[in-house]
Amino acid sequence: MLRSPGVMRLTRAVTQTHVLALATLAALASQAVAQDDASRAAQRIEVVATAVPALDVPVRGASRLQLTPREQPASVTLVDAQAIEAMGALSTQDILAAVPGLSWSSQPGAPGSVFYRGFGSGSLTQLWNGISVQYDAIAARPVDAWLVAAVEAIGGASGFLYGAGGVGGTINVVTKVADASGDFTHLRAAAGSMRQLAVDLQRQLGHGAAGHGHALRLVINATDGAPWTSGEGRRSAQLGASWRLPLAPTLTHLLALERQWEKVGQPYWGTPLLRDAAGTSLGQIRTDPGTIGVNYNVVDGRYEQDVTWLRSVLQWQPTAALAFTHTLYHYDALRDYDNVETYAFVDANTRVARSNALLQRHDQQLYGSRGEFTLAHRIGALRSDSAFGWDWSYNRQTRFPLSVAGPFDRTDPYAPTPSFFLATPGITGVYTPGATNRLHTGALFAENRTMLGGGFALVSALRADRITLQVSNHRAATASNPAQFEIDYQPVTGRLGLVKDLSPAWQLYAQYSTAADPPSGALATAGYAALRDFELTRARQVEVGSKASFDQGRGEWRAALYDIVRRNVSTTDPDDRTRVIAVGQQSSRGLELAGRWTPSPAWMLAGHLSLVDAHYDRFNESVGGAVVSRQGKRPPNGPARVAGAEVHWKPVFGWTLSADWRHVGRRYANSANSAWDGAYDLFGAGLAWQPDAKLTLRARVANLGDVRYAASVGASTQTYLGAPRTWSLTADWRF
Repeated sequence: MLRSPGVMRLTRAVTQTHVLALATLAALASQAVAQDDASRAAQRIEVVATAVPALDVPVRGASRLQLTPREQPASVTLVDAQAIEAMGALSTQDILAAVPGLSWSSQPGAPGSVFYRGFGSGSLTQLWNGISVQYDAIAARPVDAWLVAAVEAIGGASGFLYGAGGVGGTINVVTKVADASGDFTHLRAAAGSMRQLAVDLQRQLGHGAAGHGHALRLVINATDGAPWTSGEGRRSAQLGASWRLPLAPTLTHLLALERQWEKVGQPYWGTPLLRDAAGTSLGQIRTDPGTIGVNYNVVDGRYEQDVTWLRSVLQWQPTAALAFTHTLYHYDALRDYDNVETYAFVDANTRVARSNALLQRHDQQLYGSRGEFTLAHRIGALRSDSAFGWDWSYNRQTRFPLSVAGPFDRTDPYAPTPSFFLATPGITGVYTPGATNRLHTGALFAENRTMLGGGFALVSALRADRITLQVSNHRAATASNPAQFEIDYQPVTGRLGLVKDLSPAWQLYAQYSTAADPPSGALATAGYAALRDFELTRARQVEVGSKASFDQGRGEWRAALYDIVRRNVSTTDPDDRTRVIAVGQQSSRGLELAGRWTPSPAWMLAGHLSLVDAHYDRFNESVGGAVVSRQGKRPPNGPARVAGAEVHWKPVFGWTLSADWRHVGRRYANSANSAWDGAYDLFGAGLAWQPDAKLTLRARVANLGDVRYAASVGASTQTYLGAPRTWSLTADWRF
């Protein structure tokens, strides 16, 4: 992988700076451990959980005005650090269990496969600290939860926030960075299905211009484990190092570096489906119990990623009414795949044929600058808060694909013959570039909230983007794949919402919002065949809902009804099956309910329910040389029902018993809805013990009933099964 000298020098400088910081932090941590316990006396913090957030906590990822969920004309969810720890989340996708309506899977070929309000990951925005890499369906790989401070989600069309994408919703992962909360140390050791060693420590050094100390924070995590399929192994490591420096009483700078490394050896790609006498897998999908846990991939198969995030955040607040934030960021990722990925039963389900070998590399670089002002002011006699600014980014990704269809062999279903990637016919270890996509994005945005009187508040937002995509084809040019291709998009997206306070604790709201995204694929990888002269799809959402607190603030509930329509979707031309035209349409409407109640200090109850009616309004496929309409069919993999609940009980001081339940409804495996997997229910249980203020011990079992279920069903020959029963033991020390 080639890197520019300037970037390499910058990376070396940042690395050297943070090595010194880490050494200082380690020394301070040693001193802290040696201090007398009396000087660090602390109150015992008991385990609690908040699957649904407090309605009065600001959620920055859902608005630049830092509105609380109560003030937003939208369904907004915040899963904070306390809830993440209590639910025993191991990865960012585990955390999504607390967001109403979300379902997901994590197969290597589409690791960010998330479904929200009837739309898949290609029509969702998945952010890292408010930044999209514009390749979210792949780059949003599940990350170990130790780096994560919170996850924020806003349901439905939300292009006004971050540009292209966000038809079904926006998910923002917020990481742990240095703050003004003082010194602390948090250590973790875990055993079980995944082994883990982790540290999170912060120290203040000296005093800055504002009278506050410089805060340095170090977050380190290392995990390894053997997932449940034969031969598969996973190792990962994350590093987060940040420095918060008050430069003046009104000026603060944050420098944050985050490194993620992950390697999965012999990744599991799926389990072959049993076929009927006609050789199809129609109806409810079926697997042979003897193939559960069998891995058909090549022995030396791998998925590996190496990611670096660098952010410089400057915050200036000259007055109580005016604030300015500027974020300068860089993202560097290298992702590698060497696998044989497709397996199908043949010979009357007595053998498994292996095919589709892929050597793939993604080399991606992202640079960006975002500036935003917030201003509290008045419009006549009305209080009004505004935010406005710019968003600029340059995104370059080169792909190095080598694909051989096969099939390569037929093997025993229960004891597959070991095979090796480079021994696969047609495969070499040479990385040859296929294409480079360059995305230039510039945007202006504005938001406003005006109090109209009588308990009404008007919330509005507008974003205008200019996106230029330049594609360089490094292979032989053809009519359908020219040597150079360029296209411009200028989407304008927005939101208009009204919130009515029926009382300080009860709100009603209504909103209209829009979004835009590519007609198929992602702009970071799309080429001429997928885009040609197509415009971006256009989506709009109408949503009404209510939010309220009850029992003197000990309980909260939310309800939302929505209707989303996405137009200009790519579909087969009914008059010419060789052509693709952007006239398709997909829609979704549904109901979301969520609530949390803490009736006493000993009990916490939470739950959510989502009902989704998603279908194609206009969509054609080419099947066997004929064009077939899929009008009225449900998109693959999106469930009609998602529900979840959890309960936490403290029978005596220091002890917490937990139980949770998750339900995912039927999902279809194809656009014809001729193959499906039934609904499934997963149960979990946990026990936490705090013998003193510093130590917490936890035991957790996930999928308590050892249910076999399909996490993803979008394939004709195989399905990606979810994990069986897993367990973990963790020990957390805080001082």
